Amino acid sequence: MEDVKQAVLDSEPQKIEKVAIPPIARPGDSISAIDTPSLILDLDVFEDNLRTMQVLAERHGVALRPHAKAHKCPEIALRQIALGAVGICCQKVSEAVPFVAAGVRDILISNEIVGSGKLALLARLAKQAHMIVCVDNPKALEALSAMMVEHDANVRVLIELDVGQKRCGVQTPEEAIALVHLIRKLPHVSFAGVQAYHGGIQHKRSWDQRQKAADKTVRQIRQYLDAFYAASIDCAVVSGGGTGTAAFDVASGVFTEIQAGSYAFMDSDYAAIDWGEALSFRHSLFLLGTVMSTPTPDRAVVDLGLKSTSAESGAPQVADREGLRCVGVHDEHSILLASSRRHRPELGTHLRMIPGHCDPTFNLHDCVVAIRGHHVEAIWPISARGLSR
Repeated sequence: MEDVKQAVLDSEPQKIEKVAIPPIARPGDSISAIDTPSLILDLDVFEDNLRTMQVLAERHGVALRPHAKAHKCPEIALRQIALGAVGICCQKVSEAVPFVAAGVRDILISNEIVGSGKLALLARLAKQAHMIVCVDNPKALEALSAMMVEHDANVRVLIELDVGQKRCGVQTPEEAIALVHLIRKLPHVSFAGVQAYHGGIQHKRSWDQRQKAADKTVRQIRQYLDAFYAASIDCAVVSGGGTGTAAFDVASGVFTEIQAGSYAFMDSDYAAIDWGEALSFRHSLFLLGTVMSTPTPDRAVVDLGLKSTSAESGAPQVADREGLRCVGVHDEHSILLASSRRHRPELGTHLRMIPGHCDPTFNLHDCVVAIRGHHVEAIWPISARGLSR
């Protein structure tokens, strides 16, 4: 045994050098120099998408409050606000922390917050930024108020309405009115309006299906607003809507702000719906992978898998190449099938792939590589990655 130990010691290097992982890319690099797998953002298309949605909202006198759960990247949020967005949405309290640190000063937590630790964090954020939070339960509202009192902070409150999502939200106008009255009695909370989001209709494939579903949602919202009016309750904010129904939401006369998020990036799931002629968004977000194996004439393997892309909305699609499709996504590999030998990419080829769902794909990466033309312009940290508390 002693001989074995000595042999191991003799084989060890005399000096241990700390090895640093090189950056995925540097500003000024050509696209070909970006390491893979990586998440890349085409800035020219991204900026066009931002302008398209901002103009749509402004044309109808509706505020745009983009949902930052889509990207979790403060630099992206700041660019949306610079174009005219009133603020952002976050889905969790911890997710909002990097955005407040980056200077975002108007944030809607478009979700219920339960638990003293989360409420205390919300209170600390509320002393630095205008925070809004959703409620659908009187006990949760009382706990929210108590924590704000404890920290001498103030928050605005949206009552969440269940308008068909069958998730969170009050079920009747009477419940909503009772919560308004309770808000008015409690200290350090103020009634701002209602949250009326229906995510389930955003991805309905046909234009007519989405329009009918959006119209039904609006009718449900009006029932609540009519009840508020009869009870002499002023409801200044109706927040909701999304990318898939944006054209209907802004024209409804009901929403005062919309919470679209994916419009800036797009993904293969949104690409599959019928957009009609009202909107035109293009893919700006891609996964960049390298062909690491070509084991057969019709098969190629790319060095990105489930640790780089979500697959609950389908496998990523290969961009800008015919005769090549993704047929399998594993932990570290994606399997591509070529319709013929000439369509199979060669070993070492960089491929752009369109994620099936942009939101969870962002959450798998530390940064997004912002490109313009054929070069890297910037590296943006995805600072809220993993912040799901």
